[in-house]
Amino acid sequence: MISAGFPSQIKCERLDRGQIESRLNACACLPSLGAIDSALKDLLSADQRYTSQIADIIRRDPSLTARLLRLVQSIYYDIATPIKSIEEAVFYLGVRQIRQLAMVTTVIDDFDKLPGNRCFPWRDFWRHCIATALMTREIIDMVQWSDGEADYIAGLIHDVGKIAMATVFPEHFNVIYQQPLESPVDLCELERQILGMDHAELGGLYLKKQLLPDVFVEVVQCHHEPGKARKNPRIPASVQVADLLIRHAKIGNSGARTEVPKDAWLECEGAGILFGQQTDEDRAVTNATLKLRLERIPTILESLV
Repeated sequence: MISAGFPSQIKCERLDRGQIESRLNACACLPSLGAIDSALKDLLSADQRYTSQIADIIRRDPSLTARLLRLVQSIYYDIATPIKSIEEAVFYLGVRQIRQLAMVTTVIDDFDKLPGNRCFPWRDFWRHCIATALMTREIIDMVQWSDGEADYIAGLIHDVGKIAMATVFPEHFNVIYQQPLESPVDLCELERQILGMDHAELGGLYLKKQLLPDVFVEVVQCHHEPGKARKNPRIPASVQVADLLIRHAKIGNSGARTEVPKDAWLECEGAGILFGQQTDEDRAVTNATLKLRLERIPTILESLV
């Protein structure tokens, strides 16, 4: 049963790993995280890109079209004539941002169908996830290392375990995320006490069962402890730093109740992996640069979700 100190009127049994995995097997399949129509992927990766053809494909998705036009208008707000056509938006944004926008649109639309009507601020949760994805890409750019779109997708889905929990274990989820605001317990510890597994481990199991690439499974499992990543700790390290920065800035809502201090990211394991070899002077420059890039996130975010 739930430990002492939790609401006595709400009781749910703590599960063992076998029970959790058995119920997780019945969870709906996760749609492709390629997150974009194959024809659009081909065009976006081609050496010669055709704006009109890309625009034609985007038009098939009203949700993507709306987000595309809002995004380009928010970034290029000082343009004398408002951008009203998809062709113009494609021209101004470029291939990279369109690819990221398409991922955001598809993943959000698909995930929105999973958790149902749980008592949780899902829109603010998506703001947190997308902001983390954007910040993860900024960090990867700073360290001058990239693996295609893996880092961006990793930031976007790092908290997928919370969605799986809301879908498969709604009673446990509601107890965990309806704790009093003053509750001092770390979120992952609270999840382990009540459900029997935290969202990072649960999310990794879920993605593994959906046969997603190991890089995503590892990021989700290790985004709080990137040093445990065996294949490439730089991606989960970037996600950890991004997550802390976004939570400190209070952009969106991850569901965690504890405050994140201003320089918490400097002390995290991910910062050591990414910036451990820097001098104090270099670290100060990195800190200032991250702060500037963090300030841009809310403007971009407003047009996405």
